[in-house]
Amino acid sequence: MPTDSIAHAEADDDSSQELLPPVEELLSTAVKAVGGVERPGQLTMARAVQRAIDEGEHLAVQAGTGTGKSLAYLIPSVRHAMTSDGAVVVSTATIALQRQLVDRDLPRLADALAPHLPHEPAFAILKGRRNYLCRYKATAGWPEDEQDQLFDPREVSATGRMVQRIQEWAEETETGDRDELVPGVNEQAWRQFSVSARECLGATRCPSGAECFAELARARAGESDIVVTNHALLAIDAMEDFPLLPEHEVVVVDEAHELVDRVTSVVSGELSETMVTAAVRRVGRLIDQPTSDRLMEAGEDLKALLAAAPPGRLDELPQVLGMTLALVRDAAWACITSLGPRQGGDKDDPEGAGLRKAAFTALDEVHDTAQRMLDAFGHAEEIDRAEVVWLDAGTDRRPPVLRIAPLTVAGMLRDKLFGDRTVILTSATLALGGAFDGLARQWGLGTGDRSKDDAEGDSGEGAGGADKIAGKAAGKPDKKGGKRAKGWTGLDVGSPFDHPRSGILYVARHLPQPGRDGLPEAYLEEITELIEAAGGRTLGLFSSMRAAKAATEALRDRLSVPLLCQGDDSTMLLVKQFAEDEPTCLFGTLSLWQGVDVPGPSLRLVIIDRIPFPRPDDPLTSARQRHVAAKGGNGFMAVAATHAALLLAQGAGRLLRSQHDKGVVAVLDPRLATARYAGFLRDSLPPFWPTNDPEKVRQALRRLAAP
Repeated sequence: MPTDSIAHAEADDDSSQELLPPVEELLSTAVKAVGGVERPGQLTMARAVQRAIDEGEHLAVQAGTGTGKSLAYLIPSVRHAMTSDGAVVVSTATIALQRQLVDRDLPRLADALAPHLPHEPAFAILKGRRNYLCRYKATAGWPEDEQDQLFDPREVSATGRMVQRIQEWAEETETGDRDELVPGVNEQAWRQFSVSARECLGATRCPSGAECFAELARARAGESDIVVTNHALLAIDAMEDFPLLPEHEVVVVDEAHELVDRVTSVVSGELSETMVTAAVRRVGRLIDQPTSDRLMEAGEDLKALLAAAPPGRLDELPQVLGMTLALVRDAAWACITSLGPRQGGDKDDPEGAGLRKAAFTALDEVHDTAQRMLDAFGHAEEIDRAEVVWLDAGTDRRPPVLRIAPLTVAGMLRDKLFGDRTVILTSATLALGGAFDGLARQWGLGTGDRSKDDAEGDSGEGAGGADKIAGKAAGKPDKKGGKRAKGWTGLDVGSPFDHPRSGILYVARHLPQPGRDGLPEAYLEEITELIEAAGGRTLGLFSSMRAAKAATEALRDRLSVPLLCQGDDSTMLLVKQFAEDEPTCLFGTLSLWQGVDVPGPSLRLVIIDRIPFPRPDDPLTSARQRHVAAKGGNGFMAVAATHAALLLAQGAGRLLRSQHDKGVVAVLDPRLATARYAGFLRDSLPPFWPTNDPEKVRQALRRLAAP
């Protein structure tokens, strides 16, 4: 497009924006329609999101529970979509938030804003292809090989019954979305009815292409103003050569504290004898047997080697492993070559084309992962290392697996996600240690100058204190010159909760430091006294499942209140029982740190057994710490302490879920009061009233428990 045409288009867009109601008016309309109350932090956030979109700058917003952040980013997103050629993509980490947006927030918002906008806002949800039922595979049985098709629908087994349920559901579903199949099914059953993007024949070649659920979902997304997706698909869309999401220039990343981990999972790889065997079965009779036998033999060599090797991180490549990986790589390449042209095969034989596509997909994964693992070694300096390889020990049901993951995804995110789009990142937990710099580095945005002047005078005042700008980085010329990299701003809009008046942060400074041999007796006595003072009503967050179960077994005989432990039943049912029966306590681990929302008197006490540092022998975390140190940074603070701060803040955030909630967050680990890094961790927590006095805490809990 000529320069004058571009300027003309931009001017038209600006004038269209001016004809729309301002973001403040739209927000007020939406809040009234849903029966809510406008909050200063919500308005500040909505204005900041609108400004970031208008100026084309990235924005990180910390918005505490109860702020109403969904409306604060949806209003300016809808407003922008009204005058944009593309959609605004909203990415979340959890299915629960996706469902909340699509089933509750967006329908109510669309109804409320329709009279004030050029047209009623349209929205859609879009997931990875594996999440949709494949009509052709469901009817033709393509392309799983015989060993994968072990389950007869009439077979009296859990998986057999799941297969039968999927077949019945397939006759009536309008979306093919796996999440709408309730109760859910296991991966083994679902895999017989779904294909990955790489296995898919494509809409034009597949006999069911015209009615493909995944393609229909993409078509709906392409016609929508707001497209809701997940972090994994967002990452794949940004990094693959082919687009999965509709055209978009603005992305909102909700639950942004999860972004790095989700992207890391997407770009990690694994290799095992099981994968090699599956590739051999997929290639089947499509090539000559001596060539496929060569790959099978290489897989058997890999199996024997991994079974004998000690688990853990591999800093150097053992010679025998290097030779075995090369054998697997070369054998896989020989099979790929024998298959012939990738687009070969009879177009009138979709089943044959499907078998070839599945074979190429499996062989490519084996070949590329083996080569990637070989490339991960041989660097002269630690600073030059880009990836880490480690061996996961096998179990009775699963063989050992060789894994590989990048030491950082900052460069990928900077180039692929943030490069050509405006990105809004938000969560209740982003400012770790009181600043956004830690997560900004992990996202590839660099660090800011912490200048409050960047607030431009409209930060406002929220119940959680003065809203503050925590950092801003100016855009810099890119390597090609001309175009400037987008800058970013960090904004904390506070919380509507009065944390010092509603909650106490109790650190049990008098307890011994936690050890590796389970919970000391002093910890069990402390937990018992706290729960008795609270009359139950306790969520116990433990650093491991072993610790949670040990505490449950030790305390059930000491306590007069019901005590549930994660694993006793489905987590959803346990949380429901905990919420409905006030005296009940619930103990558990990781998913409870972030997944529990229980407002009201059923939750008055959150107990955290220890600071949730990653395990010192965790291969990826330890490698990342070492890599940061090699570059001159503080590996412990940048990796382990940041990880702990995120989880600690998420766990403490379980306490106050509504305006009327009150209670105590009790951290039994005395290091939160005594260690050199304690200030950083405490600054990452909500501003509860702090104390180390156990008697004051017990008295406060007794007052809350009194009728």
